[in-house]
Amino acid sequence: MDILLQQIINGLVLGSMYALVALGYTMVYGIINLINFAHGEVLMVGALVSWTTIGFLQAAWPGAPAWLILLLSMVVACVAAAALNFVIEKIAYRPLRNAPKLAPLITAIGMSILLQTLAMIIWKPNYKPFPPLLPSIPIEIGPAVITPIQVLILVITAIALAVLSWLVNATRLGRAMRATAENPRVASLMGVKPDRVISATFIIGAVLAAIAGVMWAANYGTAHHAMGFLPGLKAFTAAVFGGIGNLPGAVVGGLLLGLIESIGSGYLGELTGGVLGSHYTDILAFIVLIIMLTLRPSGLLGERVADRA
Repeated sequence: MDILLQQIINGLVLGSMYALVALGYTMVYGIINLINFAHGEVLMVGALVSWTTIGFLQAAWPGAPAWLILLLSMVVACVAAAALNFVIEKIAYRPLRNAPKLAPLITAIGMSILLQTLAMIIWKPNYKPFPPLLPSIPIEIGPAVITPIQVLILVITAIALAVLSWLVNATRLGRAMRATAENPRVASLMGVKPDRVISATFIIGAVLAAIAGVMWAANYGTAHHAMGFLPGLKAFTAAVFGGIGNLPGAVVGGLLLGLIESIGSGYLGELTGGVLGSHYTDILAFIVLIIMLTLRPSGLLGERVADRA
């Protein structure tokens, strides 16, 4: 039971980071039916921009509070990621909006490789230690522990889902998003500008990915040019698992995937005497994807619902 409680906490933290990235996937898919496979690289860029900003602020402002440096670096990372995703949508995806479905998919994969290569050139391929800016003293929950950065991850994910649900359901932009998702041509006749709505969707998704990237780097203590590839694929798996195009489904899928990975790897290691364990967690996500696509292709919450982004 001690191991189970700790693995549940670890799974919720991991799943929360998947959920933040999956929300970006599901919003873009809900609007234009595009799988943006470069989304994981936006996470990576956010983490590396944050790392660079932290180094600059620590050198220029030695006495600044650590939490303020983390907050400022996150804001800079969000701005950089939003600008990057805006440019990606305008240059790589918008000209192919009416092209066959395979063309934007190949473009997304190419953009992912391009961003990884550019990041490797700019930041070099070596792993960068992410400075611990929050207290590292663990908080005890019975026999299990959780760190302050993990608590922050859980809180940010809950706030992000609440704000996003309010945005989609109770604002003018949200109504425009739902109208564009339903029928862009009819929405344009009603005064909605689909290009602006789609750009706004990419920007919101990029902000969520940048936050996830900063939290990922802070939680694991490292950042590098290839760090967004696997989280991006697993977040896509989470979005499909929960029902891609559905906001609560992305969060449910992310949390469940994190729990499956964490609990599965923990008990897999125990049952096999350490032969199988943390090194094999990646296969669990894709086993889940295969099973879900076989048994329920629409996902857990994949029905067409009103709060689809």
